[in-house]
Amino acid sequence: MTGPNIDEFGTRFPPLSDAYDLDLRRRAHMHWRDLKSQRTNAARRLHEGVYVYVGGPSYETRAECRMLRLLGADVVGMSTVPEVIVARHCGLRVLAMSLVTNNAVLEAGPRGDDANIVGQDQSALAASQAAGKANHEEVLEAGVEAAKDMQMLVHTLVAELPEQLQV
Repeated sequence: MTGPNIDEFGTRFPPLSDAYDLDLRRRAHMHWRDLKSQRTNAARRLHEGVYVYVGGPSYETRAECRMLRLLGADVVGMSTVPEVIVARHCGLRVLAMSLVTNNAVLEAGPRGDDANIVGQDQSALAASQAAGKANHEEVLEAGVEAAKDMQMLVHTLVAELPEQLQV
């Protein structure tokens, strides 16, 4: 956050060690188990992990993916964290869910001095570099498919929240 603090929203430096509400996370897992038991084809899993925020708007390089993995990242994204900081600044309870739609490329790509690429033409070079490359169309397609599961979970969670969130 930049600029002057608006004190009625909250303290300038909100603690983020508990940014994601444990009760809401517990409820999400309970509902996910219930929904999964009702569906025979539910292969998707609900996983808690370390979300790392990057500025984007581009997919990470192979080297960045390896670095972030070494630092403990499970998921990398270009949103969520700024919104969570603002919500916690305002004293709101937060549950964040990310729909993971592509895998990070952790293996290094071909080097320019690699003996295996000597004499290759442009199309062969492009093919050797394309292995594991993020494809925006595939990411969108995976998102559409996974969104069905996410919609069911969010609908179930939100249906019970009004009475549960009264303090």
